[in-house]
Amino acid sequence: MRLYGSKIPAIVHDLVETLMQKELVEVEQANIKEVELDVESVLKEYLRAERQLGEHAKDLAHSRGLDYSAHQKIKRQLAERKKFGLYEDSVGYIANQLIETLLHTRHVEEIYGDDRDLRAAIGPVLKRHMADQDKLDQEVRKRIKNLQEGTADWEIRYQQTMAKLRRLRGEEE
Repeated sequence: MRLYGSKIPAIVHDLVETLMQKELVEVEQANIKEVELDVESVLKEYLRAERQLGEHAKDLAHSRGLDYSAHQKIKRQLAERKKFGLYEDSVGYIANQLIETLLHTRHVEEIYGDDRDLRAAIGPVLKRHMADQDKLDQEVRKRIKNLQEGTADWEIRYQQTMAKLRRLRGEEE
């Protein structure tokens, strides 16, 4: 599963709304926007860290004279060393980061659920939004299957096709 920046506003809204509806957190009406900004900062930081990890992996692969296919393996190894949740581990990792933020923000009045309850509410929201993007990723890959993954042409065509499909679906980029 993968987090995309274009989905962050919808995820943020759904997460805060879900936590409040399930009465796991209490947030004063005046502080809802602040809590949403706190949640958004966690998601954006995850994307930044993932991007940085990917760039570092690409640099290592290039410096070792390895082809692009080694990039993902190196990225996974780096993530394991840093205890950073990638792919199937991303939901749990992000959920833990969100819980820590909710526990420490001054904008949440009270937290009524324990960590397990919070994870049980956060996980499905993240999975639902991230699975939508996985389907989009699969569609893009299907459309450009004639290109070799990892090449510059593949990267360019991937971004172009992704942008085109998002426009057709009415999603922002």
